[in-house]
Amino acid sequence: MLDTLAYYSATFYRDFADYTTGRLRQLGLHFGMLFLVVYVGKHPDCTQAELTNALDLDWGHSQRSILRLREEGFITREKVGRSYRLNLSEKGQEALALSHQAFQEWDRTMLEGLTDQEQVQLLQLLGKAAKSRAKRGGAED
Repeated sequence: MLDTLAYYSATFYRDFADYTTGRLRQLGLHFGMLFLVVYVGKHPDCTQAELTNALDLDWGHSQRSILRLREEGFITREKVGRSYRLNLSEKGQEALALSHQAFQEWDRTMLEGLTDQEQVQLLQLLGKAAKSRAKRGGAED
């Protein structure tokens, strides 16, 4: 059981969550909100529906998270027609930059025992597995 993808995934997930939480705490952003900020940063002027679908979130959870991120000053929410457009505020841009730095540092730390070729191969195989999962429609219900 310890030599399975499930075990390694869970271990890496916990470690990554702890690491990024520590890094983002200085801005008041916690791990659960990180990927919403990253999505809005990569997709300026996106709608809440686009974000909710892309991150496969529950609508209510998405609504509460967006409102909280707006209240805490990470995003702006502007009504355009019948929908709201989301963008990062200055604080959100700072969080995005810090998250990119944290992603890169964590990757570097986790992969330091591998050669450059092994790192490329590992990421290619993980990408292939992720694409296979996406073709199946994600996790089985």
